[in-house]
Order: sequence, then structure tokens, then C-alpha cells
Amino acid sequence: MPSPHSETAPIRFSVVIPVYGNEATIEPLIVQLASLALRLDGHMEAVFVVDGSPDHSYEILKQQLHTAPFRSQLVAHSRNFGSFPAIRTGLGVARGDFIGVMAADLQESPELMVQFFDSLADDKADVVIGRREARADPAMSSLGSRLFWWLYRSTINPQIPPGGVDVFGCTRDVAARLLDMCESHSSLVGLLFWVGYRRVEVPYRRLPRPTGSSGWTFRKRVGYLMDSVFSFTAIPITMLTVLGSLGVLVTTIVGIVVFISWATGRIMNPGYTPIMLVILLSTFLILGGLGIVGAYVYRAFENTKNRPIAIAMSVDQFDGEV
Repeated sequence: MPSPHSETAPIRFSVVIPVYGNEATIEPLIVQLASLALRLDGHMEAVFVVDGSPDHSYEILKQQLHTAPFRSQLVAHSRNFGSFPAIRTGLGVARGDFIGVMAADLQESPELMVQFFDSLADDKADVVIGRREARADPAMSSLGSRLFWWLYRSTINPQIPPGGVDVFGCTRDVAARLLDMCESHSSLVGLLFWVGYRRVEVPYRRLPRPTGSSGWTFRKRVGYLMDSVFSFTAIPITMLTVLGSLGVLVTTIVGIVVFISWATGRIMNPGYTPIMLVILLSTFLILGGLGIVGAYVYRAFENTKNRPIAIAMSVDQFDGEV
């Protein structure tokens, strides 16, 4: 019988973990993963993707993973590409039949991964979503996150859980489908729901962050929301069509009013009023329309470049401590 750490032992479960500014939580995270590996019915690997982290996360991981009691991979991005590209990189190198994704900040309990893998291994679902029912975040951070996901659910996909999606698990087939869609400026969460498959939700409570602060800034939220709107909805084009229709209606009404005023001698400077109104209205519609169409053109242009979503400059594999 092969050793659980030998290269011939098949890996059944992979845990993908994007890393950015997490040097303080790496050691306790490895302890939690070791506990998780013992509870699973099959061999597990951890896939750490260091996304251009400015601290010593990479060096600490490279040192710690040599003696970790589970198999692992350490991927280093050539620069900071973002959390979702890091997850995609992890999905691409993961070797397990079932893949879970969690953060490195210790805000999700390993118990959640156990539930994810149980549902996937028992063939109850192809995608498992963590449904956050409570969170121990600071008040302003919690408010901002709730507002963001409310907007996301309202405008993009009402099937998204009210607390959003931070962690999920899926089969290798689903991961392959996600990787097939190499879209620039898109939404991994949106794609996860777009592909369909059998999906279940697992409720959990988000734990307090032991150290540091969230990198999910207001600017990143707005950018992610806009990418999702343009990738998964027709809202911008619909708004442009509605504005154009309203513009035509208003212009027609104003034209009738101006004509009647001219016919009854109420306009002392013929031509001035209608010209100004038409110029102002048409300029507004043209500029607004160009901005919306330009956003689509920009995203289409970015995808024609065929650039990779992220670049992994190194991939190390560790068999763990035998």
C-alpha cells in the first residue's frame, strides 16, 4: 500500500488558497489544514497561490510546506493579479477530484471544507456554495459588503446568497468548465452560477479576522460590480435604449412646444431656444451612449489580446513529512 505522501498516492481532495499579505496567519493555517487532512476520506493537497504578496508569505510557505503533514503546491504569480485570477490559477494546477476554495485569513473554519467535500464525494452536488449567515467583521466593512452583495443580487443574479460568495467547492469537471472560459474583466462568481450544474448551499458563520484588514476595498468592489454588470447583463444597453427613447420623446414634445410658441409669436429670437435644447439633449445622449458602448468595446478588445488571466512564474510541489 503506497504511503499517503508518496507520489503514487492518488489525490482526492484539493484546497485552493490565494495568498496576499497573510504571513501572520500561515502557520496556524497549516495546522488547520493538517487537521482537515486527517478528517477526509482520501488524500488531500493544499494549493497555495501567492499573488504578488508584498510580505514574506512566499518564503514562510516554502519553508513550512517541506515539513507539513500533507501534500501541497506553492505557486507564485509574477505580480499581483487579484484574488479571482489567483483562484483560477489554483484550479488549473489542482490535482484532486474535488476542489475547495478558501481564504488564508482564517475566517472560514476547516469544518466548512469537510462539509463541502462530503457533499461532493457523496455525489449530492457538483458545486457547493458557502452561504454566510453571520459575520464577525467591523461594522463599516460589514455594511459595505452587505450593500455590495445586495446590488449584485439585484442587478446581476438573484440566486447569489444574500451574504455573497467567498468560499466554494466543485468537482474537477466544473473547474475545467470554469477554466475553459478565459474571459478578461469577468466575474468568477458569476461564471460559477452561469455554468449551472447541481448546486447546494452550506450555511456558516464567518469568524473574526485574527490579524490585518481586508483588501476588498470600495474601489475593487465597484470595479468587480461593473465587470459583472457588463459580462452578465444587458443593463447598460437597456439603459442606453431607454434614454434614447426618452430623448426622442422629450425632443418631440419640446419641438411641438417651440413650434407653437413660434407660431403664436412668443419667441422673440427665432431658432435660439430649439437649437440650444437640441444641442444640450443630443450631446448628453451621445456622450452617455459613447461611454456605455466604449465600455463594451474595451472589454471586447481586452479579450482579443488573448493575454493570460495571470502568470505563474514558479510552481513547487511538496510531498510533506513522511
